[in-house]
Amino acid sequence: MNILLKSAKIVCPDNKGLHLKKRDILIKKGIIDKIGVSLEAPSNVKVVEKDNLHVSLGWFDSSVSFGEPGFEERETIANGLFTAGKSGFTDIVLNPNTNPVPDTSSDIVFLKERGQGKATQVHPIGSLTKNSDGVDLAELYDMKNAGAVAFYDFKKQIANPNLLKIALLYAQNFNGLVHSFPQDNNIKGKGVVNEGEISTMLGLKGIPALAEELQVARDLFILEYAGGKLHIPTISSAGSVKLIAEAKKKGLDVTCSTAVHNLFFSDETLKGFDSNFKVSPPLRAKSDCKALIKGVKNGTIDFVTSDHIPLDVEHKRVEFDNAKSGSIGLESAFGALNTLFEIEETIRLLTKGRDRYHIEEPQFTEGSKACFTLFDPEQTYTFEVKDILSTSKNSMFIGTSLKGKVYGIINNGQSNF
Repeated sequence: MNILLKSAKIVCPDNKGLHLKKRDILIKKGIIDKIGVSLEAPSNVKVVEKDNLHVSLGWFDSSVSFGEPGFEERETIANGLFTAGKSGFTDIVLNPNTNPVPDTSSDIVFLKERGQGKATQVHPIGSLTKNSDGVDLAELYDMKNAGAVAFYDFKKQIANPNLLKIALLYAQNFNGLVHSFPQDNNIKGKGVVNEGEISTMLGLKGIPALAEELQVARDLFILEYAGGKLHIPTISSAGSVKLIAEAKKKGLDVTCSTAVHNLFFSDETLKGFDSNFKVSPPLRAKSDCKALIKGVKNGTIDFVTSDHIPLDVEHKRVEFDNAKSGSIGLESAFGALNTLFEIEETIRLLTKGRDRYHIEEPQFTEGSKACFTLFDPEQTYTFEVKDILSTSKNSMFIGTSLKGKVYGIINNGQSNF
């Protein structure tokens, strides 16, 4: 792959010499050969010129679900990685949201082999417990050796506190990262949306923020006792932000993420009973959205994720109470973040997080592997079904005005624009 990017504005806050400068970038055989003001195109080199072309290091998403194996009708790994690449992501962490769940080393090998040779690289998470049943620990060490970057019973509470303690203690032997979903099911009960004025008005059973915050507080106490590395995915409440900020001040090795949709939408969007807005954790109040955005800006919240969960129409076109929770988000992630934040902050959020999962960090220097995302941060548009590349179409962003379009990526010796 030989490419010359012409007059690309570089967005790379960590590289002061190149940040916000317009440069030509010559890539030969997947390696950054030259970065200069005006480079001539050698023979056998594809010249790329785009309107308002911007380039950054490749984007990273810490929470993506597909369907394969078991739910291929929702999304295959091949089309999921194609969609991720077209959405600007060069690396994605793949959730154990399949049937069967990946709880052995051979399962991890299968997932990595299915994603091999693609422009977007897949980094699978192994199930924390066998069958994600929350009873016995899965083969964590063997899965780590096979390429698992973390361990997680996807969207399931670790109900047994001793199990979390043992997992944190055991994973320390091989520097493993444990995920714990922030929800106490006993407090959640049969709730389907955030508990508050909106749930009362709509007559829907509510999930109080207490269900999340009680679990977060418990997990942080266990982490303080046991040590180890804990990640709390997709927090949604102001109280959770406060609890995690206090834990970080104590020096605990904890990170957390929030989903783009929990920053962008509040529970007021539920008034139309559109099941695409049914997610877990639920959309909270506007005050929670503001607290999450503040937590992102001050670094309490480490990553922002699309929390991409494809679901077929049979699971969404039903009564709100009976619909499955989840929304796709890869295609809309950049446009939504770029609507909420300035472009430099948006790119910072989209490029951070690899180090937590021991994934190689790309570099914007000559001689390094080319790992780039190409985009136009100024283009505004209304997100429509035609913008969805995923097999499943369950997006809550349909009909929403967004800012910023992705041209594609260059990674792993490939390009897709």
